[in-house]
Amino acid sequence: MRLSIITINRNNAAGLEKTMRSVAAQTYKELEYIVIDGASTDGSIEVIKKLEPVFAHLKWVSESDTGIYNAMNKGIRMASGDYIQILNSADGLAALDVTECMLTALEKADHPSIFYGNMVKCFPDGRKLVDKSFAGREITMLDMYTGTLNHDSAYIRRSLFEKYGCYDESLKIVSDWKWYLQAIILGGEKPQYVDMDVTLFDMTGISEDCKSKDVIREERAKVLEELIPVGYLHDYQKYSEDIHLMRRIHRHPWAFKMVYLMERGLFKVEKLKNKKK
Repeated sequence: MRLSIITINRNNAAGLEKTMRSVAAQTYKELEYIVIDGASTDGSIEVIKKLEPVFAHLKWVSESDTGIYNAMNKGIRMASGDYIQILNSADGLAALDVTECMLTALEKADHPSIFYGNMVKCFPDGRKLVDKSFAGREITMLDMYTGTLNHDSAYIRRSLFEKYGCYDESLKIVSDWKWYLQAIILGGEKPQYVDMDVTLFDMTGISEDCKSKDVIREERAKVLEELIPVGYLHDYQKYSEDIHLMRRIHRHPWAFKMVYLMERGLFKVEKLKNKKK
């Protein structure tokens, strides 16, 4: 089995049906599809049973869990595909042949450990925004300090979960970010990118409200203190905003030249002042 797609769900029957139909409609049929339901009581089980016959390789379970990462880890342990994609309830695949196209591109890329494309953010008002994440450039510690690699549009080699472990179930929101931090920055994995719209991401999810954003900040701070030496972390805390500012300025040569000339001028003024002292 080349690919296992995992969907987690709890009391979101409409979203689950949308996701399952999206997977079922793929032109590539020889994928393994795994649904992890958290003991839903809203008709989700009926949705799974109704759509079960249309899948060639479906595994599913409905039982209580301790959170989204506990559910994801259940799916990972059930998976037998060479690669794993997490496609949560209410999200969808961007085109009918996207799985087939991604697997073809994966082979041409010589089977990297992490392979990702674009995530299309779908807002409640109908707007759509294509998120290309890092778009193939090298992912640095600074990148992961302030951002992350989208997990739903990524194919992750299943053996990496044996190498780095599954998701940290003590975290509520940022465990996938922590896993990427461990695998890419500390473990040296080299993700490869293809410019292809892979998933449609429902922007009404857990991490979009203000309360969740506070949890994200708190959990990220905890993980960074756990994994990054204090001296390095202090530098990122102190200078990360300045570095991002210079990155933006570098995109505009005229702005960079102005900043450069201003900095040189200020430096010479300071030098003259020091000589007079």
